[in-house]
Amino acid sequence: MIFHNSIPATDPQKVAEAIAQIWGGKAEAFRFPPWPGAYVAIAGDERGTTMEVYPREQTMAPGEGDDPAWPRPDESPSQYVAFHVATMTSKTVEEVLAIAERAGWRALRCSRGDFFDVIEVWVENRMLLEVLTPEMQADYRKNVNLEMWRWTKEAS
Repeated sequence: MIFHNSIPATDPQKVAEAIAQIWGGKAEAFRFPPWPGAYVAIAGDERGTTMEVYPREQTMAPGEGDDPAWPRPDESPSQYVAFHVATMTSKTVEEVLAIAERAGWRALRCSRGDFFDVIEVWVENRMLLEVLTPEMQADYRKNVNLEMWRWTKEAS
């Protein structure tokens, strides 16, 4: 189970604030002091769900010896990343699309085959955030499980 993850962004504050809006409820965005220029969206839920948003040009590097990970600028970051995350919202499709539109990001409802639908929100028009409404979450839970993956493995 995931407590938090981190994503890169050109405008970390704007991205963290938009994610907090998508999550709704008690969610808020704050500056994230451990990492220069970073922000964090905090859901305010019982799990402590958070999404850390780092400056795009900053990478995370392993420390040496007993030192923890540390920020390291990357001289040539790619516009796109091979990463995405799926998150839930209590909002409607229309509300999520409106948040993305206000942020100036591409967003659309898409099907993931016969399994579930998502709203593709392209954060800063370069990184995929899959947003699932309550109805989409129900389909996801019904169709994405160990039995389905075992069946897929046996069928191949």
